[in-house]
Amino acid sequence: MDKKKIAVPLVCHGHSRPVVDLFYSPVTLDGFFLISASKDSSPMLRNGETGDWIGTFEGHKGAVWSVCLDTNALRAASGSADFTAKVWNALTGDILHSFEHKHIVRACAFSEDTRLLLTGGIEKVLRIYDLNRPEAPPREVDKSPGSVRMVSWMHSDQTLLSSCTDMGGVRLWDVRSGKIVQTLETKSPVTSAEVSQDGRYMTTADGSTVKFWDADHFGLVKSYNMPCTVESASLEPKYGNKFIAGGEDMWVRVFDFHTGDETVSIFSP
Repeated sequence: MDKKKIAVPLVCHGHSRPVVDLFYSPVTLDGFFLISASKDSSPMLRNGETGDWIGTFEGHKGAVWSVCLDTNALRAASGSADFTAKVWNALTGDILHSFEHKHIVRACAFSEDTRLLLTGGIEKVLRIYDLNRPEAPPREVDKSPGSVRMVSWMHSDQTLLSSCTDMGGVRLWDVRSGKIVQTLETKSPVTSAEVSQDGRYMTTADGSTVKFWDADHFGLVKSYNMPCTVESASLEPKYGNKFIAGGEDMWVRVFDFHTGDETVSIFSP
């Protein structure tokens, strides 16, 4: 009689406090990568396919609320409760730039062309830093209706996305005018949002729900309930057939994009 096959989760030791942000890099010549942020103040870089630990970025003195990788996965960025946004060499872990803010930085994102870094946080101000001139003052967009929780770029860096910590919805900003042009409504505050590598979907996390939206027309495509309150979700960039979600229980779980079923790969504390 055939023995019943048992799926054993892949468990990788990691963060010691809740995971608050997850980000898949684009596919590079070396594969793709996963970076995670936690209240333990130490972002972690992993192999995107296997979950194997690559390195930990050391230097923040407070909870890290947001992380991202640039297009080539050569630089990482992070936003922290220590009032800074940092840009890191993703190969060595060295700090390349540290941008001082007046309050907690809850969000950061590289532009598609990797030239700009967008940040936001408690100050209700979106800041755009030119990484070719890091010493120059940033451009500021200071009309957010609330404290900024999430930021992202889309439409070839012509549109900004943001959400607020104390109200639902994703706001779409025109970069040239600095004005909100559309709002996608959600019941709970949106804690993460990103555009898929093929440009088809926008992935959002709010409450215990992960949603996928049409990135051109902004209609809701899929909505899945998660096992716990989710802080972040990201669509796998190579095939787009699975996504990860992490939150208050400190586990990073992998789900099937088409069905919402949880798969066998799980990264845990």
